[in-house]
Amino acid sequence: MTGSPTYRQVLLTPRVAPLLGAALCSRLAEQMFTFVLVLHVLELFDSAALAGLVVFAAVAPGLLVSPVAGALLDRAGVVRSIVADLVASAALVAALAFVPAAVVPVVVLAALYSLTSPLNIAGVRVLLPRLVPRHAAERANALDSALFNLVEVLGPVLAGTVFLVAGGRTALLVIAALYCVACPLMLLLPPDRSARAGHPPLLRSTVDGVRYVLTHPVLRALVVSYGLYQVAWGVLVVAVPAVAGEARAGWLWGAAGLAGLVGALVAGHVLREGRERAAMIAGTAATAVALPVASAGVTGLALGLALIGLVSGLVNVGLLTLRQRRTDPARLGRVLAVSISLNVLGMPIGSAVGGLLFERSPALAFAAAGVAASLSAVAVWVLVPRAAGRAPGP
Repeated sequence: MTGSPTYRQVLLTPRVAPLLGAALCSRLAEQMFTFVLVLHVLELFDSAALAGLVVFAAVAPGLLVSPVAGALLDRAGVVRSIVADLVASAALVAALAFVPAAVVPVVVLAALYSLTSPLNIAGVRVLLPRLVPRHAAERANALDSALFNLVEVLGPVLAGTVFLVAGGRTALLVIAALYCVACPLMLLLPPDRSARAGHPPLLRSTVDGVRYVLTHPVLRALVVSYGLYQVAWGVLVVAVPAVAGEARAGWLWGAAGLAGLVGALVAGHVLREGRERAAMIAGTAATAVALPVASAGVTGLALGLALIGLVSGLVNVGLLTLRQRRTDPARLGRVLAVSISLNVLGMPIGSAVGGLLFERSPALAFAAAGVAASLSAVAVWVLVPRAAGRAPGP
């Protein structure tokens, strides 16, 4: 593959299609799981507080152990680690379908489910740059981002439909089946060579991953800038249903997801090596501009969300490509696991702050989101070196 590859050429690159197919199935399962878990717990216990606790249990432990998971990716091999997560997730979700209606086993199973999740989340993004040539990274990352946008549209619709038609147990079994479908697709990939003798002890590898992210100037800058960007999205998670109502919120998020899918594919088409920093500045600045529009009632919210979704491709594809190119390949697993988890922290922070501000004034919540997006653009401008996209260094 020479020159600027097409998306078709990237998909025809050996083993890329099976990897993205497995990622689609597992991400769809994960997206459905959050919605089904809330509905299932409400059905069993009729407690919104308990539903929140169970969802927290299904996310937080995985974030805490992500540095260890990253070290395991580099030590045990990425393909083997992802398959282990898929098998464990399928078994635990299926167990949730049949567990007695008691709080402790439900919370424990949800927490166990979260522990292996970083293996899959980071693992796919470790493998993808190894399968495509360097000049195809933007297109490959655009396809990766587009998959996320696609499951954001399909996940809630499928989860709600299956739950409504067949109930919580069947919905959980459908999710387990999606994980099972992803397994043979992953097994089409040969075992990678990252599992080899000579690795330092697991604890030392774990600490090395955290240290590497926090001391690397580009990676540290991306944690700050993308974390602020996620704060803005966290505010929207609370504000959108509060403004539009539950029924219209689903349609609005679906439209934003479709806009994000288009934006990711366009970003992959126009981005080239060395333009990642500029793309992130443009995307985060445009998000800041769109947020005041989103605060102007339901119509403004629809227009603002569509624009925010569209420019998200610039931010996400730029981030993924820049992070891959500036990371030592031997540390990619532990670095991505740590970096992704630190970025995710911005979302719940934004939701918590946004909820408090929204109760005082919806305009204040949207303004806070706009400030976070503006600071994100400033952080990229000030903290990310201008030559970061061109330098291949560690």
